[in-house]
Amino acid sequence: MQPLLDLNILQKPLLYAFDAASVLAFVYLLIRPAPPARRQRAPASSAEGRRSIPLRSIFRRSSPQRPSPRRANPQGRRAWPLAAAAAVAGGSLAGVLTLYVCETWLNIFGLPLDPDTHAWVIALFGSVALALLNLWRSHWWRKVAAGVSILIFAATAALGINAAYGLNATLGALLDLNSARPLALPKLSSRPDSSGPLWKTWKAPAGMPAVGRDGPVSIPAPASGFRARDAHLYLPPASLVPNPPALPVIVMMMGQPGGPEQDRSAVRELDALARQHHGLAPLLLTVDQLGNPFQNPVCVDSDSGNVYTYVTTDVVNFVRRNLNVDADRTEWAVGGYSNGGECALSIGAKRPDLFASILDISGELEPLSGTEANTVNTIFKGNHTAFAAEEPANILKAHRYSNELAIFTSGSLDHAYTAQVTAAAADAQAAGMATRRFLGSGIGHRGDALDYGVKTGLPLLYPRFGLSAPDSTTTPDTSTPGAKS
Repeated sequence: MQPLLDLNILQKPLLYAFDAASVLAFVYLLIRPAPPARRQRAPASSAEGRRSIPLRSIFRRSSPQRPSPRRANPQGRRAWPLAAAAAVAGGSLAGVLTLYVCETWLNIFGLPLDPDTHAWVIALFGSVALALLNLWRSHWWRKVAAGVSILIFAATAALGINAAYGLNATLGALLDLNSARPLALPKLSSRPDSSGPLWKTWKAPAGMPAVGRDGPVSIPAPASGFRARDAHLYLPPASLVPNPPALPVIVMMMGQPGGPEQDRSAVRELDALARQHHGLAPLLLTVDQLGNPFQNPVCVDSDSGNVYTYVTTDVVNFVRRNLNVDADRTEWAVGGYSNGGECALSIGAKRPDLFASILDISGELEPLSGTEANTVNTIFKGNHTAFAAEEPANILKAHRYSNELAIFTSGSLDHAYTAQVTAAAADAQAAGMATRRFLGSGIGHRGDALDYGVKTGLPLLYPRFGLSAPDSTTTPDTSTPGAKS
């Protein structure tokens, strides 16, 4: 089962195969022979039936007669193209209406979907409508073909949309199924605290692994009771040696819908940075702030889930008790992408005693679950004041920060969230945080935004963590925002 869940669903041959199968299925369903005309039997009471039959014909040896072949119904031949076109058009219109309701009315996705996603959804609805039409007045094998075609259309659209966003690399991640074995944690180290930053004192021992290790870990939640999915932990090479040093840690959160397995680009980037720094890299613990991909408790404590307590108490205690990490706040960072970016900013702004650094990758500006009205009603029980108190802008205004770094990234093509990230960076700077703002040219709000964010933000944390020499271009000793394209 696990090999199937580990199947790489971003590989182009697989995507092309499903595209071709969908095209062939659509053509087969579109080109349908006209239904045969029914043979008409002469009524027994007709005048011709009562006509007298010659006596000799009764005794004449009768010869079997071949039934006349059925002929295609001309009316059916003309009606089918019209019916097929109407089905495709009607299904496509249903797709457009569904997108309108989900995006504009309910705001399920938090931002408008991209044109190619619209095209996939509309094509799916139109194709399914054609398949349903083929169930009417058809042979059994065509009905079976129509049913199988619906599955092919749905799988092709799902794979195409997923590939466009580039966040779920495996079938298990897409289906939110993971049966991988839990990651074995290293023994707690007895190494004494270093007398200086690791970039000065660390010497990689012989036999240290060339790359890190990653996998799922289960985090108990006695304080919050929040039912989170397994987290995903990355252990750098320096953490896998006997008596490893106390390393920094980043607590990360992904977007919605999504899950901890979507941190693959961050894992790749940290492995690359570890190769450049003698195996040194922060531990990366990507946690689940949603519970499942189809809900959004917006990182507060509410009847929908005590997410804030889960992250700031259960997750923090798990790290302290089980991992070889430095206890100093400057060695702890909280980060996130999209929905997780808003969570990171909110939690980091509330708890500077825990996290001295924040990485906000294309994060939302407000803690929204659908529309603001829905959020206030479902999460905050109609209390607008409670909702306003959880907005990162208001949290930042209520504090004054020192020795706090906040890194903000977004893409130039992300017209919805780039403005929000810019506003969040300005709020953080006004509250005293040292801020760095980066804008990626040609980057949208997909996997490219996450890739850009980790490749831009993670190297900036190295001097902060003492994993590399201080750099005047990256050390946040002022609160002047930077820009990069």
